[in-house]
Amino acid sequence: MGHVTGLKCRECGRLYAVEPIYVCEFCFGPLEVAYDYKGIAGAISRETIEKRGKNLWRYRELLPVDGDPRAGLDSGFTPLVRAGNLAKVLGVEELYIKDDTVVHPTLSFKDRVVSIALTKAMEFGFDTVACASTGNLAHSVSAHGAKAGFKRFIFIPATLEASKIIASLVYEPNLVVVDGNYDDVNRLCSEIANRYRWAFVNINIRPFYAEGSKTIGYEVVEQLGWRAPDNVVVPCASGSLLTKVWKSFREFRDIGIISELRTKVYAAQAAGCAPIATAIKQGTDVIRPVKPNTIAKSLAIGNPADGFYASQVVRETGGYAEDVTDQEIIDAMKLLARTEGIFAETAGGVTLAAAKKMIESGKIRRDESTVICITGNGLKTQESLQGHTLSPHYIKPSLASFEEALKNINRG
Repeated sequence: MGHVTGLKCRECGRLYAVEPIYVCEFCFGPLEVAYDYKGIAGAISRETIEKRGKNLWRYRELLPVDGDPRAGLDSGFTPLVRAGNLAKVLGVEELYIKDDTVVHPTLSFKDRVVSIALTKAMEFGFDTVACASTGNLAHSVSAHGAKAGFKRFIFIPATLEASKIIASLVYEPNLVVVDGNYDDVNRLCSEIANRYRWAFVNINIRPFYAEGSKTIGYEVVEQLGWRAPDNVVVPCASGSLLTKVWKSFREFRDIGIISELRTKVYAAQAAGCAPIATAIKQGTDVIRPVKPNTIAKSLAIGNPADGFYASQVVRETGGYAEDVTDQEIIDAMKLLARTEGIFAETAGGVTLAAAKKMIESGKIRRDESTVICITGNGLKTQESLQGHTLSPHYIKPSLASFEEALKNINRG
């Protein structure tokens, strides 16, 4: 059995049983998973973790499941890349990329959260899973849900990139395209979740689903030789990922896996959808909803559910936030590709571009260790780079034609 003691309201602290619920019925605050950390501390150690398979389930005592994992058995434990070439360009001493563009079955960090959500959906006895998505979650629920034998309903905004739509349809879910932005989709799905007995992974299963993001932080600490970084830069859509990365560091400290924790947490958003970054810069707790207008569609949540909590983490840890333009996003995607050979989607461009701005402004110190979280593969958002890359060299099938092209290449 697991070490979950129940669900706890993040506002009033009221406790609930482990059920597919997500809102406190008294104060309407969001619910999160509560654990028996004393029991966990006695059941897990660096040594036990290191002996396990290289997937996210190596940290299973800290995840909200009762029995054996039942989904996402090949997800997690993505590379932590020492980014020496990029570090030289940015002028920093110790820089790492947490690279979630690879290893995962659908090539984004959403495979982490869906692994937990679908395992929990099976435990609860659901036969249908669903989600509201800006793309990556749609792929993950479609794929993992197919393998697990669920009926699947996927709801997406009509403005989503064509490549992301195809990457969901290949798994043959029921794909529902909504005429509106993500916030419109999410509101509709909340109504549907109240009417049908479906496991909406980011609504009624959300308290469990969100815990999967913690595995990024666990892996970073382990891959750094059991130490937390000085700085971590995290992209923000709902804000949940940022809060869970920080939670993972705290949990490892609290159960004795690490002894020190001085990490500063930094938020990255696109200028066309930056409610969290704006609040942090303005020094306010009020997250004002916006209408998204950015190429970083996977981060385009104008009314972020965890925005307040993300801003709290940033302030409490001494971090900061930045937002970046579409052109800065594209430039950062290309910079990461040509320096480290990592092709990130637009969300990754946001994170790197924001980190670059914060390094240049002195918000992130150049002599400290910094981890940049890259959450999805660039093959998902190739459209964003059309017209922004070098042109290929077209030649005839002859040596003379090639050598003529080579002269032009050498001339620059």
